[in-house]
Amino acid sequence: MQVCKPPPLQLNAILPVTAPEDEILLTPWRNFPFEDSDPFASADEEKWDFVLVSDIHEVGSTKEIKRKKFLDELSKKGFIIKKIEDKKLFYGVRAPKHIFRKYQWLLRNPQDSRLQDSDAHHDIPVTTRIRIVNFILQNTVTPDLEKLRDLIKKNVFETMFPLHEKEEVREFLKEKWARWRDIFCQQPIEKIRCYFGEKVALYFAWLGWYTYLLGFAALMGLVVFVAGITVFNSSQVSKEICEANNTIMCPLCDQKCPFWLLSDTCTYARVTHMIDNEGTVIFAMFMAIWATVFLELWKRQRATVVTNWDLYMWDEDEEELALELINNLQHEPRRYQHSYLRSTIVLILVLIMIAVLIGIAHALVIYRVVATAIFTQSDFEFFREQANTVAVMTGAVLHYLTIIIMTKVQSVARGGWWQGLPFLHPIINTPLLFYTSLLQVNRHVALFLCDLEKPRTFSQRENNFTIKIFIFQFFTNFSSLIYIAFFLGRINGHPGNYVRIAGKWRLEECHPSGCITDLFIQMAIIMMLKQTISNLVEFLVPWIGHKIRSRQKRPKKRNMVLGEEEEPEDPCKKQWLSNYQLSEVNIFSLFDEFLEMVIQYSFTTIFVAAFPLAPLLAFCNNLFEIRLDAIKMMRLRRRMVPRKANDIGIWLQVLEAIGILAVIGNGLVIAITSDFIPVQVYKYTYSPCMTKNSTAVDCLTGYINHSLSVFHIQDFEPHTKLAENQTGIIWDKITECRYRDYRNADDYSYTVQFWHVFAARLAFLILFEHVALCVKLIAAWYVPDVPQSVKNHVLDEKHSNLRKELSMMEYSTEV
Repeated sequence: MQVCKPPPLQLNAILPVTAPEDEILLTPWRNFPFEDSDPFASADEEKWDFVLVSDIHEVGSTKEIKRKKFLDELSKKGFIIKKIEDKKLFYGVRAPKHIFRKYQWLLRNPQDSRLQDSDAHHDIPVTTRIRIVNFILQNTVTPDLEKLRDLIKKNVFETMFPLHEKEEVREFLKEKWARWRDIFCQQPIEKIRCYFGEKVALYFAWLGWYTYLLGFAALMGLVVFVAGITVFNSSQVSKEICEANNTIMCPLCDQKCPFWLLSDTCTYARVTHMIDNEGTVIFAMFMAIWATVFLELWKRQRATVVTNWDLYMWDEDEEELALELINNLQHEPRRYQHSYLRSTIVLILVLIMIAVLIGIAHALVIYRVVATAIFTQSDFEFFREQANTVAVMTGAVLHYLTIIIMTKVQSVARGGWWQGLPFLHPIINTPLLFYTSLLQVNRHVALFLCDLEKPRTFSQRENNFTIKIFIFQFFTNFSSLIYIAFFLGRINGHPGNYVRIAGKWRLEECHPSGCITDLFIQMAIIMMLKQTISNLVEFLVPWIGHKIRSRQKRPKKRNMVLGEEEEPEDPCKKQWLSNYQLSEVNIFSLFDEFLEMVIQYSFTTIFVAAFPLAPLLAFCNNLFEIRLDAIKMMRLRRRMVPRKANDIGIWLQVLEAIGILAVIGNGLVIAITSDFIPVQVYKYTYSPCMTKNSTAVDCLTGYINHSLSVFHIQDFEPHTKLAENQTGIIWDKITECRYRDYRNADDYSYTVQFWHVFAARLAFLILFEHVALCVKLIAAWYVPDVPQSVKNHVLDEKHSNLRKELSMMEYSTEV
């Protein structure tokens, strides 16, 4: 087990320092207390735990008084504070050693003989030191009952951050991890843990493991897709569509839309059956099993990793209680409580928010309907002929923009990449702040609901927030896909009795070969845009901002007068300024990375039956995502506050829920969206092979004619205006047209075949989901969550501790 190296030993104790009531304990850089530093260390080697940044306020102003009160509270706790003035005020703070000794003593292992002596002192890792100091800073209360977050809201302080320091671990990570050339190299998880803490290390360990196993799913999806390409020209259903030169289809709109020949959509039909084939069912079942195996193997991997870190039995509540007591010995823990009224209110508000998100999906549906009607009447022949496809593609782009507005805008606006650019700040700051507050809808609502619940601890608040934001993000990303998969072409009515929006625009229809291609196009566009444009913006915005700031912050050297001595520059100033110029991080920084990957995991599993290339795109994206996140954390962002953890938290339950949704979603796609079930019903019930015992022809011969219904054109609604003078079609001889459905030609009621197909769809859905869920349960049982080696290690440790206790008891009895 690799142990993170602690900071250099500083053996001398801190001497109490007193200050007048109207003064704050500030330590000039040339004269900070000798007792708190290593006498053999140079000034530039002094370690500062955190830096607080403040504007230069007027002397005697309210903000200055509040700042002094806060710094005075830190001084009373023994903190050493150093002030540096530039265009802003920088306060470096360093905690006294007795705080860390308390932490070590409270959370010591009772069997650890090294800490039995209360005077013993062992240095702790830098990550733990930063975490403790951050907790104390966040929970220090001024006489006005204000905490640091309140002071930041009131602009008393601008920000706070720990420092990137020139440590051996950091230089190693910059050279061996945070570089594009290392894209195929294994990640140094232990080094990441030593620099960023366990939570960040577990994120990269999970992301690496997910990407590794995603390679197998990507390979399987590629095989299924290639197999579909091989039947591009050989499918009997596609051949019938391509040869249907005499099958006249009903118009796609009401106003001057032409009749059209089924053979005109030959290419579309071939693409559809390239996606929709028997391999789709196999791949959907494979992905259901893969999702389960992935999570079970991750649980084993996580158990091994945290055991090596000696965190397998770590208790988060105990850690938080210890930090509370270190900060305030009189602290009383908040009691567990539950309010049914508050929970009911939160549930109602969540449902209202979901309804709003579904309403946004309805707006996209309206766009597609109106766009189709407009494109069919366009002066451009391409738009007229491909009106439905163009509407689907532009609708997918609009859906992507909706996702950006609801979920991503805040990451650009909040990142503050323009900070430090005086020529841009006044121009764009005000509108960006407006858009941030307006467009960060999902996050604002989730935080508001968390405030209503009044969670007991930060970790509980984080879990509650995670569940709510995932639900909102899920409906933001998938509402439109759910409509296309399960409602498109099924609620639109039929010729002569169409369902209309506002009594004017009729809903869309599916192509005679099925709706799965629409779902394929929608998923392909969204995933490719998310993995290209979003990642480019995510990297280029902070990178460009960092480059501009780096050029602007270089000070010009002042011309020296003859005989004048150059004033020595504070060695800390350059370091603090360079850290301040980096992009801001906050408690959501790692959360956003997790959320992005979990949403991608949803795309990769839930509708993968319609888009077998989803795992391949996700795999390629993740290879870059790992290095992109590493570069951002090491080079473009301030240092994250390390957090201790022994798992990925509530995200594991979210991933398990997605696995169940994947089974349901893929079962519904095959049963409802795909033409797999109607084809099988025809093949084994109505085909020539069954009715005529003919084996000389393909069993799917006649399927297209069987799946199309007949409509008499005299039954069109009165306001329908048919196009005249159509090329290739004799207008006067058209008495009927065809449309996709199972209806009688007399009264347009459902035929017996419709009910056969409906029953088969329902039976397949029940069978597929039960089989898939049973396989998932068997896989979960077959692969233990915890490796035997970890169980044996814990067992041996417990046995050894008990033997030591018994030996000590016998020794004390003898004495």
